[in-house]
Amino acid sequence: MMIKQERPDHGLAFMLQYENIAWYEAGAVRILDRRVYPGKVEFVTCRSHREVARAITDMVTQSAGPFSAAAMGMALAAWECRNKDEQSQMQYLIGAAEMMVNARPTTRLRMQQITDRCLAAAKEALVRGGKVDEAIRQEALTINDGRYRRVARIATYLADMFPNRGTIMTQCFGETIVGMMLRESKERGKVLRVFCPETRPYFQGARLTATVVRDMGFDVTVITDNMPAYVMKNEQIDVFTSAADAICADGHVVNKIGTYQIAITAHFHGVPYFVTGAPDIGHPTVDTIHIEMRDPEFVLQAMGVRTAAEGVKGYYPSFDITPPHLVSGVVTDLGIFAPLDLARYFEKGGDSSKDLVV
Repeated sequence: MMIKQERPDHGLAFMLQYENIAWYEAGAVRILDRRVYPGKVEFVTCRSHREVARAITDMVTQSAGPFSAAAMGMALAAWECRNKDEQSQMQYLIGAAEMMVNARPTTRLRMQQITDRCLAAAKEALVRGGKVDEAIRQEALTINDGRYRRVARIATYLADMFPNRGTIMTQCFGETIVGMMLRESKERGKVLRVFCPETRPYFQGARLTATVVRDMGFDVTVITDNMPAYVMKNEQIDVFTSAADAICADGHVVNKIGTYQIAITAHFHGVPYFVTGAPDIGHPTVDTIHIEMRDPEFVLQAMGVRTAAEGVKGYYPSFDITPPHLVSGVVTDLGIFAPLDLARYFEKGGDSSKDLVV
């Protein structure tokens, strides 16, 4: 008798379930609107791949969500061009892939990994005469399965760094690793307190990370973005951890704006900073990184309510770069590596292009 394998998102919070990130059905992609969650549980329905790309650009989904959305958007593109001849279908899908890749410039290399796999699935489906949209959706689920299982392995190493009764600080929304590190800690019987900086201007820490931590049964406290130093000193933070939008092979970490300043604070207070993910072979040095500058108007308001006077200017780099001397370790699926020793990850057979580690 065949035993059905448990899906990798089992036991995770609502917003980490596949269907609640981005989901394709014939003619539409449904994306959880993380701009308003958890105050409202609303989904944005996209009826063209262009609408999916726009949703990614407009931050309807964030962290690893855009990668799932892009793959589902490629399935939607296949639906759109289903009545064209094979060559025209592939040309249409190549154009859709280009649109997805450029939806968020800082993560374009990782996005290309996703779209390349979708294009390969499309070619195979066309050769065998299968339904291309269904083939791409299945590839999207395969990508999710691989990523979730790989991040679960990362979580086993990260959880080793947490005391049995520990206090953890996070930054922004690390998506899958947040759920996996908590699931792993729960299975080990570890009791954790988690402090989440709010992460303006979209408040991902306050709205997304904190909600996932609460939903998974852990003590969680939200702090404003200017409180980490005080909290580090007075609440005995044991570990600061974040995911990364890119980890350069030279040890520089690119993540949500604010990570750098928390890393400086952690270094001053002797708190280890562990970043999760894998070095990006497409970013051999920090010079290859392009920091996305977003609409400065967003920093002049909070959740749609203006907080600054008219005529005041804003400044909004989406990411910052933490130098390797502030990083205690890069936690990968193959173990923990020193930031200046990431070449060993590849020597041990690590592959940052596979299953998209974030």
